[in-house]
Amino acid sequence: MSNDTLLTLWSSIQDGYLVPLLIVVAACIFYLVANSLFSTLIARIRSSIREISVPYELVIGPLRLLVLLIGLAVLLHSLSITPDIREILRHTLLIVAIVAISWLTVRMFMVGEQFILQHYASQRKESESARKIATHVSLARKILNVLVVLLTVAGVLMTFDTVRQVGLSILASAGIAGVMLGFAAQKSLATLVAGIQIAITQPISIDDVVVVENEGGRIEEITLTYVVVQLWDQRRLIVPITWFIDKPFQNWTRTSAELLGTVSIFTHYSIPPEALRGELMRIVASTPLWDKRVAKLQVVNTTETAIEMRALVSASNSSNLAELRFHVREKLIDFLRENYPELAPKVTLDAELKGAAVSAIQEERESES
Repeated sequence: MSNDTLLTLWSSIQDGYLVPLLIVVAACIFYLVANSLFSTLIARIRSSIREISVPYELVIGPLRLLVLLIGLAVLLHSLSITPDIREILRHTLLIVAIVAISWLTVRMFMVGEQFILQHYASQRKESESARKIATHVSLARKILNVLVVLLTVAGVLMTFDTVRQVGLSILASAGIAGVMLGFAAQKSLATLVAGIQIAITQPISIDDVVVVENEGGRIEEITLTYVVVQLWDQRRLIVPITWFIDKPFQNWTRTSAELLGTVSIFTHYSIPPEALRGELMRIVASTPLWDKRVAKLQVVNTTETAIEMRALVSASNSSNLAELRFHVREKLIDFLRENYPELAPKVTLDAELKGAAVSAIQEERESES
């Protein structure tokens, strides 16, 4: 067989469908090999850091799509089709590739966030720096996701020639458009800026104990527009993030989770304060809720019939402090009931009549005025 015959046969095969078929087979093999290598890499990473369970499977979908797009691009280059159809397919693959890269980037941000959060998961409740890092990472991922989406939309639109020309013409009047957009989206921009300011200045962090609108709770989630506060009864208080910039609020764990709490109790003049002080020390020493920092009992006020005494105790966090206050109040009442039952507060009939007479006189004066 001559060389001319071989060239003619090769040209006929190339003009047919054998080469595209071989490309499809090669692309399938490449896809399977890449998928196997990626699965093996994930298995090795997980075996090396068993204490952290990071969802690496989040990036499998975008990677598979990118491998598929590579195979389709090679196949498109070898197909014998008209230039118009080739251009349409090429443009479609370009758009899908931009979206796939953005999808992969967002998923990689999620994997990185989960890795950092799980690394500090065991320290978040005890370490202030760990909670700040968790807040920084969470807000940074949300900000980067917004930027990725904006860049993706801009990249897809710029693939169209008509849109690119319109964009160039809009740039000439960008100053006026920017001013109009600023006035129209003033509140939204203020909210976005407040979210970025919260991420930088850190007046609140995830797991901080705060009091907002006279409601006490724990910061559960911080986004660019709002903050979720989990209340003590498991309700969720949704607060605009600008609240934490414009209005005052209480942050009980700004620098440390350690807190002080008080327990007030009224006693008879005959009960010695030293007896209650000794009982208070015995109560706090017998419970693990006390962090062994502060335990005091002081006389803070007196009335005609009773003495107001206040116990000051400390705990490592707000939950322990609430339980410790309940425990101390209950045990002090039991101590007074068992040791001084005859000196318990009593409301006599004379006191009731005296109170009723005072109320009647006050009502009469109000009616006359």
